[in-house]
Amino acid sequence: MAAASGLGLVSAERRDPLRTTTFGTGQLILAALDAGARQILVGIGGSATVDGGCGCAQALGVVFTDAEGKPCRCGLSGGGLAEIHGIDLSDRDPRLAKTSIRVACDVTNPLTGPDGAARIYGPQKGATPEIVETLEANLVHLAEVIRREVHLDVENRPGAGAAGGLGAGLVAFTGATLENGVSFSHVCTSNTGGVDIVAEAVSLGRRLHAADLCFTGEGQFDGQSRSGKTVVGVANRAKLAGVPVICIPGRAKPDAPHELFTAVRPLVGGGVKENQAMARPEVFLKRRAAEATEAFLKKTTAEP
Repeated sequence: MAAASGLGLVSAERRDPLRTTTFGTGQLILAALDAGARQILVGIGGSATVDGGCGCAQALGVVFTDAEGKPCRCGLSGGGLAEIHGIDLSDRDPRLAKTSIRVACDVTNPLTGPDGAARIYGPQKGATPEIVETLEANLVHLAEVIRREVHLDVENRPGAGAAGGLGAGLVAFTGATLENGVSFSHVCTSNTGGVDIVAEAVSLGRRLHAADLCFTGEGQFDGQSRSGKTVVGVANRAKLAGVPVICIPGRAKPDAPHELFTAVRPLVGGGVKENQAMARPEVFLKRRAAEATEAFLKKTTAEP
């Protein structure tokens, strides 16, 4: 979903979760249906949205109505959720009923509350404290409408708050399943989020079996990474396979789980400023990977 509704598509100064929508993500699902897909895997990290998945649902034919019974504007955003009074699924794309949609969800946050979509992730999407409270109220309202109209309670479901509530929306409006893999939770204190199904899709187990060294990374490596983020899931799998793993994030914070990795080499630091890393990430990714590989080889050859 980040390819259609992600933070990377909106410059920092223009980010506004009251206005952003997941409509484009719905268009991607529609394109997959048009291509004949009947098993769809949706990755829902890195969103710029807090619309509860309503924009996505609209692209797939779901109609939201206001208190007067009129259709809400197309491309619903986080700021428009308060307008929703009714939900009409009768024109939803009929192919969804014959399609398995699995959601790769790398966090376990509920839709609302202190750990919900608005309060935890709203600020990084451009929300001020006042906007966070508006978004929270709107998501609480949406959850109530979903309970009344769709007869589902998605508000406190683990992962419902992922991608600004897209997790909840995909469950409520498409019948999707949120997959919060826990099969490796004994390795560290968090679960592996949606890493398991992505790992399966890319044959990560087979790749690790043939590897001497594994690289992974994310934008900001911090305390939230313990909550089922991809880097931790990859580290867990690499540990079980006996493969050293190196993390190359954009930035690294002291509270991040550094202990799970052979090394952590963030792009920012060592003379590299954030604006430089953002402008030329491929250059600094190659540099950090080369540095890490060289250090790994020196250590390996030095050991008896």
